[in-house]
Amino acid sequence: MARELDIRIADERWYRQACYHASYVNERGDGLSSNERLEYLGDAVLDLVIGHYLFERYPHMPEGDLSRLRAAVVRGNALSLRARAMGLARFVVLGKGEEQASGRERPALLADLFEAVVGAIYLDQGLEAARTFILRNLAEELAAAAEGDSRANYKAMLQEAVQGKSVAQITYHVVAESGPEHARVWICEVRVDERPCGRGTDSSKRRAEQEAARDALLRGWNPDA
Repeated sequence: MARELDIRIADERWYRQACYHASYVNERGDGLSSNERLEYLGDAVLDLVIGHYLFERYPHMPEGDLSRLRAAVVRGNALSLRARAMGLARFVVLGKGEEQASGRERPALLADLFEAVVGAIYLDQGLEAARTFILRNLAEELAAAAEGDSRANYKAMLQEAVQGKSVAQITYHVVAESGPEHARVWICEVRVDERPCGRGTDSSKRRAEQEAARDALLRGWNPDA
């Protein structure tokens, strides 16, 4: 895990706990602790780090706008996709029932896992290490929020996930468009090695591509899905 997270690990117990889902702990019943407390702590650290970053980055922005920016960055959907792109899902330890129900792919579980890992890093390495981890891994979301786009950069996330699997090429294609020039609707498809993996629809071609990448990530970018 240290290599995947690009961090030093001093005390492995926090990272083990970060990977223990409540379903596994409930089945074992032998005194193990689930990642729920670490998730709680990680959520607080995320709010602090992102809030502090935005406070310094935008010294004249009103509190309400700062809160909206922070919410766009740390929302569960963005965290779950980031956790998926990082490959964190393979580290979570689930109970048999949760595993059989494909719990490993549930967005809420992945978002909670990301927060638990943040909590583990905070306890193991301190706030500065947690800050470095958060700002490095949520850089695309911060950039998108700063540009006024509350959506995560799903294209960058997909690129990261695909590169991790050594797949050669990602391409985006317009498969349909409709409506008058002033109200055009675009349907875009993303392909991995020429195999369709996701589709997105929007009035902006760029955002339709983002939605296609998001669809691919939610499918696990499996071209056969």
